[in-house]
Amino acid sequence: MIIPFGLHRWRGESGRHYWFNITLTHGGIPDSAGIYVFVRRRFFFFLKPLYIGKATSFRSRVIGHERWAEAWWDRGATERHFMRIKNPRERHRVEEDLIRGLRPKMNDIQVPRSADDAPNDPKLLRAWKWRRWWNKRLGWHVKL
Repeated sequence: MIIPFGLHRWRGESGRHYWFNITLTHGGIPDSAGIYVFVRRRFFFFLKPLYIGKATSFRSRVIGHERWAEAWWDRGATERHFMRIKNPRERHRVEEDLIRGLRPKMNDIQVPRSADDAPNDPKLLRAWKWRRWWNKRLGWHVKL
């Protein structure tokens, strides 16, 4: 049985999976800090991330968000996903990892432009360099 709402996981560029709570209403928006994703759902289980952001308070940031109108009216957003992260450094790292991995259409910052575009976060940069080193040794090519 497939459950359409509740939890969903997104995969970052590093390969790590992050679990998000799904909400459709303003009442479901938590009042804590973390990462949020504007999502378009098609045919019940095909989800496409449109915008990824971070907030110190979801309620104050997401309700009335300046990009929500574009996501809703122009790009067909149907829901918002939330992941609670209290640590600001961890929030920044997870946001960058997800943006680089998922490449949402509405995020124009931190999306890699080429295979040589390295991450800004030191942890992500180490993993990125390690992966590139192995890909060269194995003869694999990085696609963008």
